[in-house]
Amino acid sequence: MALPEQQIFYTINEYLEMERAAEERHEYMDGQIFLMSGESLAHSRICVNLAGEMRAQLRGTPCEALSPNMKVRTRIDAKYRGQFSYPDLSIVCGTPLFHDIHQDVLTNPVVISEVLSSSTESYDRGKKFLRYRTEIESLTDYVLVAQNMPLVEHYARRADGWLLTFVNDLDKTLNLPSINCRLRLAEIYDRVEFPEDEEDEPADSAEAGLEQ
Repeated sequence: MALPEQQIFYTINEYLEMERAAEERHEYMDGQIFLMSGESLAHSRICVNLAGEMRAQLRGTPCEALSPNMKVRTRIDAKYRGQFSYPDLSIVCGTPLFHDIHQDVLTNPVVISEVLSSSTESYDRGKKFLRYRTEIESLTDYVLVAQNMPLVEHYARRADGWLLTFVNDLDKTLNLPSINCRLRLAEIYDRVEFPEDEEDEPADSAEAGLEQ
């Protein structure tokens, strides 16, 4: 996420009116509007791979994959307080619920996936995920995908909090039991080329807990 375009506070209705007329995409956080940056080739490939694999496995089920042009909203507490974002991939099961009649802001995603980049990584791990996990009751899974190495972080909701699992081997599989999907990392990273000097990452399939 980039810096806000201007240090001005906009209401949620003002943001949506401007966003629906804009040529570029912007995210919203508590009154401030943020211009979204462009994506790298690796980022683009990973997004297409994820969407393709998910769509193929969800065909014929109550769940469906939605493109990065679908906004997702967290809880709204006041005219300035709320988060509107564009996940790289959203999965909804059953009837989609929306913010209003425009049907361009989803409120009941089950799975959200983000492809990490240097400009958005801290936000995707921090404030954004905090809002997701505490303010979207339907959310069961949050998936973060690195683009400079084969590494997927899977946060799964449990009764006592969120369980974090790392998968960082192209021969291994990301399991999403909530939607009955299994994604091989080799498919997620198809055609993606990695730098040669990356440092070691967490061991494959390591697990950790995250409080609510």
